[in-house]
Amino acid sequence: MADPVRLEADAGVLVVTLDRPKANAIDVATSRALHMAFDRLQRDDSLRVAVLTGAGQRFFSAGWDLKAAAEGEAIDADHGPGGFAGLTEFFDLDKPVIAAVNGLALGGGFELALAADLIVAADHAEFALTEVTLGMVADSGGVLRLPQRLPRAVATEMLLTGRRMPAGEAERWGLVNRVVEGSELLETAMEVARAVCAGAPLAVAAIKEILRATAACGIEEGYRRLRHGNLPRYRAMLTSDDAAEGPRAFAEKRPPQWTGH
Repeated sequence: MADPVRLEADAGVLVVTLDRPKANAIDVATSRALHMAFDRLQRDDSLRVAVLTGAGQRFFSAGWDLKAAAEGEAIDADHGPGGFAGLTEFFDLDKPVIAAVNGLALGGGFELALAADLIVAADHAEFALTEVTLGMVADSGGVLRLPQRLPRAVATEMLLTGRRMPAGEAERWGLVNRVVEGSELLETAMEVARAVCAGAPLAVAAIKEILRATAACGIEEGYRRLRHGNLPRYRAMLTSDDAAEGPRAFAEKRPPQWTGH
């Protein structure tokens, strides 16, 4: 059987391709393979960001593999340390993931995209949380993350009805960062990834840490956590060599040389 997850490293970018014909559906083994990919991203200092996409042009991912369910995989099966799809509960991942949604992102496939930091979508992509139509709830992050990303009424409608949202509408709501023609999807995602790579590694990690720590805060409480909270990546950034290198490179009119220290 072919590997369900293909990996390719390209100048600091880890391209992660979910490849399970016909619908890139995800079972426990695939979740664990995806987590191994994101764990490699976390641990490998030469990697700065991941681009996550699906093979083919029709499906990014149809979500949980219902064939595996029919064969006995439990609805509450243990999908491994990163949760479903290896990312939905990988809360301390310091490096960004860009979802390049090449087609339908349904159910758990949409939840996987929502767990990414940024979403670039093909113009024919569609998004839906279809669990309610199958007697289930989108409990791999969808019911939690979608109301944070869309107006509550819009998110609630999607959760209660399973309706599909076209890429253009998702862009208008700010759910996705960019919508491009399918032929331009991967290159556009790589352009975004290269822009992330141009920043300082510790600053990127600090941004992810701060966003996690202040997601449910007002501005005043967010400042308190920023100034006095337990934010080790932010603290490391403040006293890093890179924090000195950035202004020095600007003054010397040259590109900065980041060391990650």
